[in-house]
Amino acid sequence: MLSDIPRDALLRPLTRNEVVGMLVRLTIFGAATYYSIKWVVDALDPTQKQKSQAKKRAERLMKQIGVEGVSLTEYEMNIATHLVDPRSIKVTWRDVAGLDEIISEMQDTVILPFQKRHLFCGSKLLQPPKGVLLYGPPGCGKTLIAKATAKASGCRFINLQASTLTDKRYGESQKLTAAVFSLAVKIQPCIIFIDEIGNY
Repeated sequence: MLSDIPRDALLRPLTRNEVVGMLVRLTIFGAATYYSIKWVVDALDPTQKQKSQAKKRAERLMKQIGVEGVSLTEYEMNIATHLVDPRSIKVTWRDVAGLDEIISEMQDTVILPFQKRHLFCGSKLLQPPKGVLLYGPPGCGKTLIAKATAKASGCRFINLQASTLTDKRYGESQKLTAAVFSLAVKIQPCIIFIDEIGNY
């Protein structure tokens, strides 16, 4: 095939039109290849439908709690489906019985710094705690306390099961865990509640 082309035609420099034409063809071919591969990968992804439903649900929840214009990663979008609007929580402190000392402690150390930020802004010691561990046997009121705390503080509430943070693929669990905290930073103030974490 190359033997049919005269030798001087192969050695001559390309004209400007030939170079532009070649670049246009390469660009079109590259774009077509990229979008074809992307389409095939999306078509073969068994979780594509779940991801699109999760994205719609997360966007609806974010709008409902008043967070708009925040760009989220795929993992943050997955976690955002577990957001709870504090106004929709029906649990109050009156629903929690027999834990008066814990309720008082939560109100003083967690809720008060959220509600009266102007009083606590000068001291790092009087800031809300970075974490609170509620422990005890099943049915002792840990989830009720977490929900009542979120309702009373008015903070955004991420309610997760520990199984949400596990994935069969290597590295995905770490990405989901990182997404929990990066999402909480983006929508702060936020309370993260991970239920049944001791089972994993």
